[in-house]
Amino acid sequence: MSQHKIPGWVNFALIPVLNVLLAFLVSALVFVYIDISPWSALKVMWQGAFGYDEGWGYTLYYATGFIFTGLAVAVAFHAQLFNIGGEGQAYVAGLGVALISLSLGNVLPAILVIPLVIVFSGLFGASWAFIPAYLQAKRGSHIVITTIMFNFIGASLMGYMLVEVLKPEFSMAPESARFPEASLIPKIYEVLKPLGIELTPSPLNLSFLFALVCCVFVWLFVWNTKWGYEIRAFGANPSAAKYAGVNAVKVTVMAMMISGMLAGFFALNTVSGEMHQLKLNYVAGFGFTGIAVALMGRNHPIGIVMASLLFGFLYQGGAELAFEFPGVDSKIIVVLQGLIILFCGALEYMLKPYVEKLYLAAVAKKEVSHA
Repeated sequence: MSQHKIPGWVNFALIPVLNVLLAFLVSALVFVYIDISPWSALKVMWQGAFGYDEGWGYTLYYATGFIFTGLAVAVAFHAQLFNIGGEGQAYVAGLGVALISLSLGNVLPAILVIPLVIVFSGLFGASWAFIPAYLQAKRGSHIVITTIMFNFIGASLMGYMLVEVLKPEFSMAPESARFPEASLIPKIYEVLKPLGIELTPSPLNLSFLFALVCCVFVWLFVWNTKWGYEIRAFGANPSAAKYAGVNAVKVTVMAMMISGMLAGFFALNTVSGEMHQLKLNYVAGFGFTGIAVALMGRNHPIGIVMASLLFGFLYQGGAELAFEFPGVDSKIIVVLQGLIILFCGALEYMLKPYVEKLYLAAVAKKEVSHA
């Protein structure tokens, strides 16, 4: 049996699915503890997330943010760089969106402003990742420590900008002025309405399609380009990669800046696509949850999309759960997220030996029956 190779679908599809199912099983025990039928809770969450067009809109809106932050973590991780700074990179990227929107939104048409908004969101996110990347590559500073520190520095910078610079006169709220119409990313229901397709208004906007484009870009870049090969080679064995001529400084900076760029695109979905102004703490933990999304998705774009849909379901379904069961706090979603992260992250390989043993036993039995 030992000579048989475990196929990729076992490690990259079956085991993650089993881990998620185990997390849901433990979640069911949590609902039993708080005296709620797990089946009723699941039905409410499923109906709230996928049962009607508005629910789909909110689920995909949340999933869009997770796709961006999940891809950001994945690209860095392929170079064995653990980017914990997605929260700060996404936050500071909102400043780039706000500066372009407020300065050019009333000057240029949408067809010119929106591409600039996209470019500057990515540029500001990449710039915020550059300094930790440079410190890691040239000074040996640990990327985990520096990216965490830059989350706090970014929060302080944004607090200052929103209170002292961008806040409109006579306003008490720490937020920018509303963006001009030309700088806003259109919502899906607005785009489909002229085509005769009526959808209930939701925050889902065209950045969802851009997130899918970014998935294709990451797949092409990481697995089909020379630079992506260098990133993966460096991540697999830094010493061997350096010996083969891979420039460690270039790979580190390149991977982190692309990671920061992808995290920065988060601002498109939330700031330009939904809030239409820059507000304090708008990232709301999506940057950190992107780490779990990338781990669940095995750092592959397809897996990240699936994991993002799961977390989008948890966010929207959890909101519906709190609405239907008044005694349930909306923070129950944090418990469910924590259980999924526990089983898909910390206990990721708990089931692996047993699943592989069963697979090899099934293959051996099949061979004997065919002999």
